[in-house]
Amino acid sequence: MKKIFVIDDDIYIGNLLEDALTGGGYSVKRAYSGTEAQLLLSNEKPDLILLDLMLPGLSGEELLPNIKDIPVIVVSAKADTADKVGLLLGGAVDYVTKPFDLEELLVRITVQLRRNDNSVANVLQFDDITLYSDTYIVKIADNEIRLTRTECAILKLLMQNPKNPVSRSAILDNITLDTPDCTERSLKQHISNIRHKLQSVNGKDYIEAVYGIGFKMKS
Repeated sequence: MKKIFVIDDDIYIGNLLEDALTGGGYSVKRAYSGTEAQLLLSNEKPDLILLDLMLPGLSGEELLPNIKDIPVIVVSAKADTADKVGLLLGGAVDYVTKPFDLEELLVRITVQLRRNDNSVANVLQFDDITLYSDTYIVKIADNEIRLTRTECAILKLLMQNPKNPVSRSAILDNITLDTPDCTERSLKQHISNIRHKLQSVNGKDYIEAVYGIGFKMKS
């Protein structure tokens, strides 16, 4: 269940948001001041924050720079364009002006959570390998290796299933739409190319063939 922090001193708006969010399947926690929000964030990390600006004590503008690696949607009565631009440049992912359309806000929340999920999914780790699948780059220690699109798709699938061998047919079925150049005949060569690139860093073989089945990651 995704967790959302609602940081707003307006009781009515906070109740409205909490009811809508819990009804949508989210877990909700609330803070009524910037100081209270800061304390809450020191103990828990939500998936997204709805942040009012005009808070008692620490304001939303003061709190925002202290929030790291969490998408923040500002929900404020301030409608000035300069305010919006400044806050978006300052770290907010979206800005919604009060009074807001509740359905629209819920859609914006869904979009931001989906983007955040995709961002995380684009980075995979196995042993000392880190794969950045959106850029086709693998890092081993400080060494950067560039893969082709097909090589990246194959390695990503193997890293997503690190304990189980992935059959040749499963590899082809899962990547064929994105990588039409990978065929049953060329798959073995693509695997060989990946192994060679990874081995070139430290001599370690990270992929093994499982006789009669397919391939898997090798610890």
